[in-house]
Amino acid sequence: MNPVMDETLDEPPTSAVFLDNCHFSQVLFNNVEKFYVPGGDITCFYTLTQHITPRRKDWVGIFRVGWKTTREYYTFMWAPFPSDLSGDSIVQQQIQFRAYYLPKDDEYYQFCYVDEEGVVRGASVPFQFRAETEDDILVVTTQGEVEEIEQQNKDLVKENKELKESCLCLQKQNLGLQEELRLAQEKMKELEGEVCFLQTGNLELRRAQELQAGEMSSAQMNLASIREQNIKLGKENQELQKGLESLRSSCEKLELEGNFLKEENKRLTEQNGCRESELQQFKEHNQEVSSEKEQLESRLKTTLDHMDQLQSQVLNQEKEMENLVRMDHDKTEQLGHLKEENRRLRSTLTEQKEKLEKCLEDLKVTEASMALHLQHKQHQNRDLAKELEEKNHLFQLLQRKQDEIEEKNLRLRQENNELLMRLSESPDYSARVAVPSAQVPTRPPESADLLFGNPYYNSLETSAVNMPSVKKCPLCHEVFPDDIGPRQYEDHVRSHILDCPFCDETFEDKQVYDDHVYCHSLE
Repeated sequence: MNPVMDETLDEPPTSAVFLDNCHFSQVLFNNVEKFYVPGGDITCFYTLTQHITPRRKDWVGIFRVGWKTTREYYTFMWAPFPSDLSGDSIVQQQIQFRAYYLPKDDEYYQFCYVDEEGVVRGASVPFQFRAETEDDILVVTTQGEVEEIEQQNKDLVKENKELKESCLCLQKQNLGLQEELRLAQEKMKELEGEVCFLQTGNLELRRAQELQAGEMSSAQMNLASIREQNIKLGKENQELQKGLESLRSSCEKLELEGNFLKEENKRLTEQNGCRESELQQFKEHNQEVSSEKEQLESRLKTTLDHMDQLQSQVLNQEKEMENLVRMDHDKTEQLGHLKEENRRLRSTLTEQKEKLEKCLEDLKVTEASMALHLQHKQHQNRDLAKELEEKNHLFQLLQRKQDEIEEKNLRLRQENNELLMRLSESPDYSARVAVPSAQVPTRPPESADLLFGNPYYNSLETSAVNMPSVKKCPLCHEVFPDDIGPRQYEDHVRSHILDCPFCDETFEDKQVYDDHVYCHSLE
């Protein structure tokens, strides 16, 4: 799907979201030039990371550096929707801006990727729209030094590219380790929740165990009291049985006495009929004995009933005792099962803790090794920065030599002008001028010392007053007088160079420097 310029047909989705709410690291712009030549189409290359989900209304705009909201775009193009989109893949995209819609001034601009909600998801480094210009400073060096410097620059660029790739790989590995650490922390939180749940279950089991122990102690006390009551009832039963036996023996004695008295009464009635009074007495005594016998029989009956009741109570208490013993046995078995389950849970929890601690130790070792590797890369970056500083120092020395050669050339031009004036005043000047230039080889004075000759020697008739000054700042284009010292000129040029407080990079443009420092603050 090719994007089409819709500036006249449809406006892109924008918002008043400020820079603090934007995420500049979700879309990365690649191969952004420092400047683009006006009048030609430009192609924007960018990468969609796994942290962004592209949508149909996303767009890429060109913004003037210093913009505040997404409504301040200069021009825009609809972002092409990726054909092959997966959650964890990195997608390379490109989009072309036509020359007709591009800015015509030489201000600094940058690409910005904006989603359909009007939020910036990525921004490029600043660039300009201007023609390629040659440097104003001419450096006179030998061909061997030029080739050596170019080779060193190529090596430095190659090493810088390798370092960037390794840094990107380290960042990806760091993200993966952070994701693994986050998953391990989530798993640890889940395990902590399970531990809390198991601890609460263990506390509930302990409380149930204590309650069962209390119930068992109360049941044992009740059982002891019932046993004591059974013992007391057994003693009372034995005493009642003894009394019953004594009553039965006394009853038998009375029956024997009654029989004996009946026989004696019969015998006395047969022997003597006149002993009615005695017989009457015996009758009364017999009635008394009969009444006592009836009383004893009624007492024996009540005693037997009471014994039956006590035996029924003893049977009921024995049944209750058996039920309590059975319940005690069931609760003891349940308590044993709970203890075994608690032991298994503790062993499982111990194994999980050991595994988690081992995993955390592995993560710590990996993180320490990554930190050492990153520290090694930082040392290499510092070495490269020192080497670059030495190259800058060598460049400054070459620039000083160039200043000395320029001063020497200026003095030579002045001497040539003086010689011309003297020749014009001499009488034989016309004869010398008449000689053809092809027969009289001319060579600028003092030019034999230079490898490529005097670059400022055009004609002996050129005046030194009309020559432009070579003391011109390459950054602000300020022209200095000829009598200024090389130290003052060098201090002025150095005042334009800004050093980043977070890394070893240097910048010449203040806006680029501010954008670079702001990118560090977002990390």
